[in-house]
Amino acid sequence: MAHHSRDRKGSPERRERGLPTRPDDDALAERTEQERVDAGLADYDPEDLPPASDAPGKTRVTDSEQYREEKTEIDRETKSGEMDSDGTKARRDRAPYPPTRYKDR
Repeated sequence: MAHHSRDRKGSPERRERGLPTRPDDDALAERTEQERVDAGLADYDPEDLPPASDAPGKTRVTDSEQYREEKTEIDRETKSGEMDSDGTKARRDRAPYPPTRYKDR
C-alpha cells in the first residue's frame, strides 16, 4: 500500500511539494514590501494612503464643553466635601505621603 500516488496528475504549474514552478514575483514583492512596512523597516507608500482630511483647528481643551462640565463637577464635589481638595493641587504642593489612620507615637 503506497501512501503517495506517483501516477496522479496535477497542475503543470505545481511541483511535488505544492509550490508553483513560477512564483508570482509581483505578488511576492508586494507581500515583502508590506512585511517591511509592518516591521517598521520601510515607510508607507504615499500612493497607498488615503487623501488627507482637513486638519482640525487648534483648540484648547479648556475651551471644550466637556472640560467645563467636568471642572464644574470637581468644584462642586470639593465644596461639598465629597472630594479632598488636596487631590486638585499640583504634585509639588501636596504632602509627600497620604494621611494615615494610625496615631503618632
